[in-house]
Amino acid sequence: MTHLISVIIPAYNHEKYVQETIQSIINQTYQNIELIIIDDGSKDSTWQKIQEMKQACENRFSRVVFKTRENQGSCKTLNQLISITKGEYLYIIASDDIAKTDAIEKEYNFLSKNPEYALCVGNNEIIDFNSKVCYWDKERSIVYDKNKAKYLTFVDFLQHCAKFNFCSEKFGRYDQIYIGNHIPNGYLIRKSIFDKIGLFTPEAPLEDFWLHLQISKYAKMKYLDEILFSYRWHSANTIKQNEKMAQYNFKTREYEEYILKNIDFNNVLPIVKNVYEYGVCYKQKGIPFIFKILYIKKHNKKQKKFQIFHMFNI
Repeated sequence: MTHLISVIIPAYNHEKYVQETIQSIINQTYQNIELIIIDDGSKDSTWQKIQEMKQACENRFSRVVFKTRENQGSCKTLNQLISITKGEYLYIIASDDIAKTDAIEKEYNFLSKNPEYALCVGNNEIIDFNSKVCYWDKERSIVYDKNKAKYLTFVDFLQHCAKFNFCSEKFGRYDQIYIGNHIPNGYLIRKSIFDKIGLFTPEAPLEDFWLHLQISKYAKMKYLDEILFSYRWHSANTIKQNEKMAQYNFKTREYEEYILKNIDFNNVLPIVKNVYEYGVCYKQKGIPFIFKILYIKKHNKKQKKFQIFHMFNI
């Protein structure tokens, strides 16, 4: 007997894409699925597009929940979505992306046989605003000629940044995510992991980064080396807003340091304590560095703390 899988879609201003996203879940080869969607106060016709798919969804899924409300942000939306789910596994997909038809089945097949893992994910192809497969040059601008591309998939780019093979045991390990998030999109998660890590918080506005940091403290993650997801790259991608993303990264890392200061290291994997106490040793252009979050105190009455990322030659 297969387990119930809860697919959750936080939807916002994706009137052009949301039906394609929903259809990609309808097309899944894995059958035992419930679909939960919350429209977070979209200003376009996203909610109408979602409602147009309701009959098809009710014919396909064991349970369907569609909700709309005033905008509250992605953090509250994700928490509400999770609270509604009844499945033992969660599959999170943005309302402009596309899951390959066998994505959930292949990721479930791995997790169901490997209880020490809490997350499984595959490679991501890149698609443009018309859902056409494309690639990235070195600046991550779209190109359609493979010969002019530096990165053929999202994982090509992530592996270049992370500087290790995702098929190795380093994938999803706390010390590697601590340096920089490298988990692609389209992952299946064992829902029980939230009993250990808690739900999303506005204190950590990079939700994916926070989630992956927390999971890696308690369990392994698995990368399947095949394309199971289509990641849409267009002008509205949050990741392109560099200044905003830098602030979100700062705040998320700051909150992670707060968690580490208050965590019981007996309840997490041993590597977490090692990273907290000593940082992470890695090489950049052949030179060894230690990466560690440090704090300095500003000289004022409130003794405010500011975060710096300290890399020093060893």
